[in-house]
Amino acid sequence: MTERKLTHSTFTLEREYKASPARVFQAFADPVVKATWFDAPSEEWRHLGSSLDFREGGREHSEGQFGEGGPVSRFDAYYHEVVDDLRLVYDYEMRVNGQRLSVSLASIELTPTAAGTRLTLTEQGVYFDDLDNTEQRKEGTIELLESLAKAVED
Repeated sequence: MTERKLTHSTFTLEREYKASPARVFQAFADPVVKATWFDAPSEEWRHLGSSLDFREGGREHSEGQFGEGGPVSRFDAYYHEVVDDLRLVYDYEMRVNGQRLSVSLASIELTPTAAGTRLTLTEQGVYFDDLDNTEQRKEGTIELLESLAKAVED
């Protein structure tokens, strides 16, 4: 039986984009654009469905499957603050095959730079019963931020 315990952690990632804060922000706000980097199908990932109500008090849902017949991952978020072209604050829950892995509070700050935009993402997470951990979450988030670059940079 899995030991019942909670693990807490915080991490911050920064990424520079050769795109304006408005363009980076729009990649989160526009469901069509977001699907190109957040839910993009690949050999390892099959998108099963998503919804996005991008506003304060709005919710987001995304579900996909790893490989053919593999585990199903589900992301459910609630937006607490949405400030156009500047920042987002939201909480989200991650599940795999219906089992909760984590609950996190995340913030994204967009700062104009000479070359475009600096995105700063800070996440405070609680991970359940050793089913997920900070390093795995950081790795997955870095991959998403790299995918975002492909969506916003020329």
